[in-house]
Amino acid sequence: MAMNPGGELVQYSNDAEGIAALVEHAVSVDPASVVLEATGGYQMFAATELQLAELPVSLVNPRQVRNFARATGRLAKTDAIDARVLAQFGEAIEPPVRTLPDEQTRELRALVDRRRQLSGMLKSEQNRLRSASERVRPQIQAHIRWLKDQMKDLDDDIGKMIRSSPMWRAQDDLLRTVPGGRPCAFINAAGAPS
Repeated sequence: MAMNPGGELVQYSNDAEGIAALVEHAVSVDPASVVLEATGGYQMFAATELQLAELPVSLVNPRQVRNFARATGRLAKTDAIDARVLAQFGEAIEPPVRTLPDEQTRELRALVDRRRQLSGMLKSEQNRLRSASERVRPQIQAHIRWLKDQMKDLDDDIGKMIRSSPMWRAQDDLLRTVPGGRPCAFINAAGAPS
């Protein structure tokens, strides 16, 4: 963590104790904003804890911060340099403070992301199957069946989450009232619903 102005630099681990120490320090400093890079979910626990401490949290795209670093002549990349660049980026750009999604939304997003990953694996396996030897084909076919089962389970979980959440159910109901707003079907590479 780097602070502007002043440039104080403190490092915390991304675990429960480290994040608790980060929050305690941040609360004592009472910053105008706390800027975190949105790095594949690793920031969510820290961002949530900071927000629960009623601190103004902004999540920013790491690519934008990297471009800012290049524009200011900082080509080296270490944790200390990254923290200082992030603090300067926050001060110069003043990214908007956004409320983090609630736990249900994050969970739904995680399920949808996982489904997307499995879909990519399925497509890769289906492509491999086309040129696979007879000896390898049964293994690939078994993996394809497993991937489809996992995707079906995820679809069921996603559907249950949507139906159990008043907010998501209302959005789903609204989509169903729009012409053409029917539930979507996922189509696999062979053209059949999956």
